[in-house]
Amino acid sequence: MAAKKAAEKKPIQKKDAYKVEGDSVTRTKPVCPKCGPGTFMAVHKDRTSCGRCGYTEFNNKE
Repeated sequence: MAAKKAAEKKPIQKKDAYKVEGDSVTRTKPVCPKCGPGTFMAVHKDRTSCGRCGYTEFNNKE
């Protein structure tokens, strides 16, 4: 049997969570409503979820 090869994980960088436009900085990822500012939510194909408290919002595809 051939061993399954694990997918390489790309490290998450803080610079990917912000966008700089001129003199202003904006957040590109949603913030968790339970944890408050400073805690970003992970964006998946079908949901957004908080890694700290587990809060999840599902995307409706109707």
